[in-house]
Amino acid sequence: MKAFKTFKGIVAPVDRSNVDTDAIIPKYFLNSIKRTGYGKYLFHEWRFLKDGSLNTQFELNKERYKQASILLSRSNFGCGSSREHAPWTLKEFGFQVIIASSFADIFYNNCFKNGLLPIALPEERVEELFRNVREIEGYSLKIDLENKIITDSTGYIIYFNIEEHRRKHLLQGMDDIALTLQQEDKIALYEYSKRPTYSFML
Repeated sequence: MKAFKTFKGIVAPVDRSNVDTDAIIPKYFLNSIKRTGYGKYLFHEWRFLKDGSLNTQFELNKERYKQASILLSRSNFGCGSSREHAPWTLKEFGFQVIIASSFADIFYNNCFKNGLLPIALPEERVEELFRNVREIEGYSLKIDLENKIITDSTGYIIYFNIEEHRRKHLLQGMDDIALTLQQEDKIALYEYSKRPTYSFML
């Protein structure tokens, strides 16, 4: 997993609460256990009309958000089923950071496992960001994970909280597998100590 230290990107809004994982990646696209191939299906039922054409009213289809890599949304983002495909899909589409006023617990955990940074902010801060996105075309934010600071080009500053162990793991680019492999010698020693022993009687 790639280390995450600082990141700057254009912000795209999905101005809805309770965005569930089936909206993020509809269940009928979950036909593989691979982590790739899902990005094109992100928000499929919102991005496309029933005839398959683009829904030009949906935020992510607007030209001003085509290069966005930071997603801004409302409360309880990622609710619904626990599918890990949701952060896979968001990341493959191009998002590296999700900002919302709250997240569903399982989705929040899955983001960190896949190098995607979810940032929970107070509702009033989220509202300020939505206003900035509406008023400033190409509005971008810089995320400084090491110092837990969000800034923009106007001098606007937001401090955010994140559990220290999660912050360190992202800064180091460590996922669950990499963390486990740090204990490889101890695991091998334990397995050796538990090896079966046999005695044979003549």
